Amino acid sequence: MSNAEIRDQVVEELLAIAPEIEAGELSDTELLRDQVDLDSMDWLNFLVRLHKRFEVDIPESEYASLRTIDDLTSYLAAHR
Repeated sequence: MSNAEIRDQVVEELLAIAPEIEAGELSDTELLRDQVDLDSMDWLNFLVRLHKRFEVDIPESEYASLRTIDDLTSYLAAHR
């Protein structure tokens, strides 16, 4: 799976948590929390959805480093 395909699936999961988001307006390099109003439970649900979809464990110790779409895409690509 290419990074572009992973990125598209990350955005799909984000839209499942926050359907009011306009996917075309998301920046891959800006902090997601600045672009999208997700509370801590939404963020956790989003990460759980990514875990299930990609079958990749995301330890809590990694949460702070996964701040952008690029961060998430790179992490998932490296741990598949």
